This record gives sequence, C-alpha cells and structure tokens, in this order.
Amino acid sequence: RCSTFDQKLDAQLDQLQRAGVEKIFQEKASGADANRQELQRMMEYVREGDTVICCKLDRIARSTHNLLEIVDQLEKKGVAFRVLNINLDTATPTGKLMLTMLGAIATFEREMMLERQREGIAKAKELGRYKGRKPTAQAKADDVLRMIAEGKKKVEVAKYLGIGIASVYRIIGAGKSGVVAVKV
Repeated sequence: RCSTFDQKLDAQLDQLQRAGVEKIFQEKASGADANRQELQRMMEYVREGDTVICCKLDRIARSTHNLLEIVDQLEKKGVAFRVLNINLDTATPTGKLMLTMLGAIATFEREMMLERQREGIAKAKELGRYKGRKPTAQAKADDVLRMIAEGKKKVEVAKYLGIGIASVYRIIGAGKSGVVAVKV
C-alpha cells in the first residue's frame, strides 16, 4: 500500500517477491482508512495456515487499535502475520509482544507528525503564508449550475464532477442569491 497515486509500489513489490509471496494485494489509499478495499479482499481471501506478509507496519495500519484488530482477525482465522523490515512474526510470543509495542510507537509517531504539521500551518497562517487548499468545488460552480439547469439530479452532478453533494447544494444556494462563497 502507498498513500497517493504519485507514489510507487515497486520497492514493496520487489521485497514481497523476494520473500516468496504467492499472492499480492496492492492499493493506493491512506493507511488511516481501516475499510480499504484491497485490505478487505485480503482478509476474506486468507485461510488457516496462511501467512500475511507486509514490508512495514505502517503499510497495513496507522493506528495501534486498527493494527491489533487486523492481527486479531488473522489469528482467529489461524493466519500468521510477518513484517519484513523488522523481522517480526506473530507466530511467536515475542513477535506478539513486539507487535503491540511497535503499534503503539507507530501511533505515537503519527500523532507527533500531525501535531508538528498543525503547528507549522498555524505559524504559516500567522505569517500570512498559508492560504489553504484551493476551492476545487467552487471552480466548478458554472458546470454545477449549468447541469442543474439541464435537469440533472444533484447526486449525478456531484458524481460526474467529482465533488461532494454538499458542495453542489452550497453552489446552488449561492447561485440563487447571486453570490458564490469561497471558504478560505
């Protein structure tokens, strides 16, 4: 797993193939999302006696809770769990202990990173350097209003333009008043 579409999976795929993995589940999605499609497919696929192998802990989960939940589900199915970069194997008692400790450290590290990010954004705002993300839905306001005028349903418009339904309602409301609001 990698988080964004511009990131590459090549290094992970090479490591997994060298480890002798027979079936690979791969996706580009945030690890913070516990309901990832390929993770769910893998969980349904594995059977007793299988071993799930990942390159790094943060490739399978981002929180201790989620990690332990996944490993618990695997254990209930009789499936072992290995992490290549730290040589962790839950088939051993030491591996189970290390997994719990490393999961807690990974969660702590992520929370610290998010805290530093929030502090950096606050400082940039203070200095007038942070403008926030560009209002992508507002850039499509003309298209929204045109499609609604053509009789398209709001859900269709949102899906076609790749914006949220709430944005469609906001744009329609702003269009009726003649004012288009942009959240900064």
